[in-house]
Amino acid sequence: MEGTIPSRLSEVGRIGVKFYIQPSSDIPPASQLYDQLVFAISAGHFTAGEQLPSSRQLAAWTGLHRNTVNKVFYQLKQTGLVESRGGSGVYVRQQRGGSDLESQIHAMIDQMVAAGHPLPQVRDQMMRELDWRIQCSAQVIVTSGREDPGVGQVMAMELTSALGVNVPMVPLEDLRQAIATMQAALVVTNGFWIERVRQTLVGARVRMLPLEIYNYAAEMARILELPPGSRVGVVSISTGVLRMAESMIHSRRGEEILVLTALPQDTYRLQSLMGVANLVIVGTTGAEAVHRAIAATKHQRLRPVEVWRCPFYIAPEAIEMLRRELGLPQT
Repeated sequence: MEGTIPSRLSEVGRIGVKFYIQPSSDIPPASQLYDQLVFAISAGHFTAGEQLPSSRQLAAWTGLHRNTVNKVFYQLKQTGLVESRGGSGVYVRQQRGGSDLESQIHAMIDQMVAAGHPLPQVRDQMMRELDWRIQCSAQVIVTSGREDPGVGQVMAMELTSALGVNVPMVPLEDLRQAIATMQAALVVTNGFWIERVRQTLVGARVRMLPLEIYNYAAEMARILELPPGSRVGVVSISTGVLRMAESMIHSRRGEEILVLTALPQDTYRLQSLMGVANLVIVGTTGAEAVHRAIAATKHQRLRPVEVWRCPFYIAPEAIEMLRRELGLPQT
């Protein structure tokens, strides 16, 4: 039974992605595996066209029943992140889509922009594609569901800073109404919202671009160094990020360490976390609240708390890809 799942760590060969199901977690086992697979795909550990581990492998590694793993695969297929290929397995889907000709046009434009050619010089050859890029660059929108508005706010702030233009965050539930009067727009999101955004935009004159998220490799390396019994705090304005972080940390350390999470606005929980944590990982949006909580609890701690501030949520290479998509100079 899944209530008695053994504590198992697993590793997928050369890429070192590990999957772990924490039996005592409030997060259902299937949701833990789904979160870990979505993270691995969104962070680029599994790239477009690459095959995922089989349901038999994942069942053996995690202790889940194969039927449960297959249900997780079905969820991933529904989001559009993966696809089945003729009984040979499940593969990461190319998100850009379109025909071979459209893919070639995308690649050519990326190369020309990267080489420093202004867009007007190539407009005669690629009028439709370039017109779309120029129009879409006038309005970039970030979207996420109302159940996790924090992740959309983080993406909007990072893109506003990186692109030098105001990038608003529109709840997914309001997106259709927001774009109704727009001639063109580029809607960006992360891997967790792809299919819901795609369904919302059916028939609309806008584009959707999923952005890879930061892989947290440096932070995870530090967590691997911690001795058993350590307490790790994670602070973010996104409930989805907190859930993902808990699943990913447990996927590498099992129950050797305790993971504590808090929203920066939850002062009581945040101060309680600071009083016991050995290491705290925080995004840029919660750093000030963390430092206030540290100051408020300095007399409760026997030792200093180590704070790691994550500089990104969106992967830097995804920002560069977006700049190319919009025809902006590369940084």
